[in-house]
Amino acid sequence: MRGPRREAQTGMRGRVTIYEVGPRDGLQNEKTVVAVEVKAEFVRRLVTAGLDTVETTSFVPPGWVPQLADAAGLLALLGDVGRGRNRPVLVPNERGLDAALAQGVQAIAIFGSATETFARKNLHPSVSESIGKCAPAGARTQVEGRGGRAYGPTCGGRTAGRGGATQQEGEGRLGVSEQQAQ
Repeated sequence: MRGPRREAQTGMRGRVTIYEVGPRDGLQNEKTVVAVEVKAEFVRRLVTAGLDTVETTSFVPPGWVPQLADAAGLLALLGDVGRGRNRPVLVPNERGLDAALAQGVQAIAIFGSATETFARKNLHPSVSESIGKCAPAGARTQVEGRGGRAYGPTCGGRTAGRGGATQQEGEGRLGVSEQQAQ
């Protein structure tokens, strides 16, 4: 198998990490539920194509995202391919974290919100309440050595000052070492 093509770019860091989120973020937006076997094949093909980090799924309530209700089944089909240090799953809170850990997941991404608009439309509580629900899960991922990356969607409003949280505030309150605006 041929490896990924590498080209040096002036002014860029020596390494860029691509977090492929299609199996989770892309499929959660499909109008119909994609068969778990198709999802597993999708993940396998992404890994075979040379992507280092592939976010496989999310442990969220099925009522929130019916397309990802089969998270445990997907990981069972993937076996070790779906559970490594470079195969994070997304969790919004400790309940999701517990479900992920029960499946042997080794890497966790935490989901919160940096704006009131996004928080109310997608997570239902305020930014502060959302971070409060995510923070215990973030702290546990660090203690258990499961990584700690947080998404902070910023659509629909300010991300600092009144009505929003800054990246530094989110990292500190969530107990993660890396945060990504989405």
